[in-house]
Formats: sequence, structure tokens, C-alpha cells
Amino acid sequence: MDAPTSPTSTDTRHRVALVFGGRSDEHAISCATAASVLRALDRERYAVVPVGITREGHWVLVDDDPEALEIRDGRLPQVEDTGRQVFVPLGGVDHEWTWTGPDGQVGSLGQVDVVFPLLHGPFGEDGTIQGMLELADLPYVGCGVLASAAMMDKHVMKVLFASAGLPVGPYALITDRQWKRDRAAALDAASSLHFPVFVKPARAGSSMGVVKVERPEELEVAVEKARDHDPKVLVEQGIEGREIECGVLGGRGTEPPRVSECGEIVVGGGHDFYDFEAKYLDEANVQITAPADIPDEVRDEVRRVAALAFEAADAEGLSRVDCFVTPRGEVVLNEINTMPGFTPYSMYPQAWAASGVSYPELVDELITLALERPLGLR
Repeated sequence: MDAPTSPTSTDTRHRVALVFGGRSDEHAISCATAASVLRALDRERYAVVPVGITREGHWVLVDDDPEALEIRDGRLPQVEDTGRQVFVPLGGVDHEWTWTGPDGQVGSLGQVDVVFPLLHGPFGEDGTIQGMLELADLPYVGCGVLASAAMMDKHVMKVLFASAGLPVGPYALITDRQWKRDRAAALDAASSLHFPVFVKPARAGSSMGVVKVERPEELEVAVEKARDHDPKVLVEQGIEGREIECGVLGGRGTEPPRVSECGEIVVGGGHDFYDFEAKYLDEANVQITAPADIPDEVRDEVRRVAALAFEAADAEGLSRVDCFVTPRGEVVLNEINTMPGFTPYSMYPQAWAASGVSYPELVDELITLALERPLGLR
């Protein structure tokens, strides 16, 4: 990797720091998302500062090479430690990012105007990096600290949605303390749900650690698997119906949030549900349809619930809202994802493409929203 050059004073483009990778189990998915955004950014309008976070948490300057970050032939990409450590100034008006090399060499990355945190899961999507960027007085794409943290926790999310009068399905919570002190009682509470159920880490994404359980005697093993990712576990009652999703995009100024066409995911190939392998390694057996083939009244209700969920979460920028539509046409809110999968083949961009917004236009709009949004309390 050649030494990066400092930006010139005549370069008037917005400098966008793409931050990706991270310490969560969704490291590889974050890299794949960064590859897509790198390809889509208009280099005549934006100068890109590509910053990878290694699995150990080191912030490093990486090459501006999308191919190295793509998922190919089942190979999951990762951020390698380049030895060029990136430093972000906290506080004040100095937004100049710098880097240091292993030989002590120091360089400037210029004044960063906006950060696009393409991080999924803990240590990125959960309010942690958002808090750091608030301290740095840096505009950034996506939800603020509170919405990011609350919506990352599926239990807190359901409590907030239920309090807002939104329809959520039955579930049982198993905390770390409950599991260690009285495992039998925790299993009994979960067994009171109608089976099948889905056992999930409360604060993970990309279906990491999610298990579909058909019988009560299978619960204990499933909970232990979920606990590999998070000691707080949610057991959700399975809901018969179709999985319908739509994207929400923040409104400009005081305008209300914008809602995309609905999309549907149909999984085949022996997958019981839309698990990690189906999402990222077996695309041939996954069909994403946008717009979804649903009645107009169901479409309108899903979009209504999505907009309400976005506002109940106090979300900003972008979110994908996932719902179930039962055979009777009832809409049940499953969850909201504040940094959804963002490759061109992911549901969020596809739903917006079906609404007339291309992938590059979507990237541009998200950066524009971030630059227009005031910093500080939100």
C-alpha cells in the first residue's frame, strides 16, 4: 500500500469517511456493504477516506479497493491491519483526521465533512460509534445514539413499540442472570409460547445465532447457541404469514419520513428461515421481490406501520422495517434495523429501486441528509 497523499487545498469535494468492519460478528457483512458504497459514490462530488476497523478494534487506513471487500465464492472479507493507524480528533472545530505509520510517519487525511458508518451489530450500530461522532462534532449518516442503542436491543425495541400502540408478537425474555440462577424457570416461561419459536440473541443482527425451535425440549441448546453471541436472549413466537419489509428514509427539513415500496423475501433450498447462509452465501435459493405482490390495503398498512415505527424509534436517516402479514391480512411488526444490509442486492436498496430511487441516488441522499442535520441533542 502506497503512502496516502494529503488532500489539496483546491479540492472542494465533500470528504466522506467510510468506516466499516468492526468488532462484531457482522464484520464481513460490513466490509461487503462498504464495497458497494465505494462503487456507488460519485467521485466528482465526494472524496473518500476509507477507514477499516479490524476485528480487534484498530482503526486503520485501507486501500480504496471494492474488490478486496466483496463476498466472493463463499469467502468472507475482513479488514487487515495495514499498520496505518487513524486518529479522529474529539471536540472542537478541528475535523482533520490523521494517520501514523509503523515507522512513525505521520500524514493528514484532511478535514472530514461527514462520516458514513457502515457498521452492523455491536460496537457500531448500537450507538457506540454514534456517541463518539457526537463528541467529535462530526455529521454522520443514520440514527442518533438513543435510536441506535434502543433499536439494537430487540427486547427494548418491542417494549417501545408496544408502548406506542404498534402491533408486536408474543415473546419471552431470558436475561443472563435468569439463565444462571434459574434455568428451568426461564425455559418454562419460553415454553408457554406456541411453537415453533425463534430463539435470538437480543443484540445481534444478520440472523447471527438465530435458531428455529419446533419443540420445547430443543430450547436449551438453542438458547446456549444464542448466548454465544449475546447473554441476553429473546424467544419469539413464530407467526404464520409472509415476511414483508420496506425501507424508510428520513424527510428533508420538517418533512415526514419517506416510505418505499414493500418487498418480500421467499427462501428455498432447505432453509427454514432467512438465516445468515441464505442471506449472504446462498443467493440462488433466495428470492427478493419488490414491489411485493400484496393487496393494496395490506401494502398501505405495512407502509403506515413502517413510518410509525421509524418515528416511534426517533430514527433518522434510514431504517428497514420488517413485518409479518398473516393469512387474515393482519400486519405484525417484527423489528426495525437502523443500519440495514446495504449492498445493491439487499432488501433496503431494492425496495427503494422499486420506488424509483437508484442505489447511487440513495447513497447521495443519505449523505445529504447527514450534512443537513444539526449536531448536538437530537
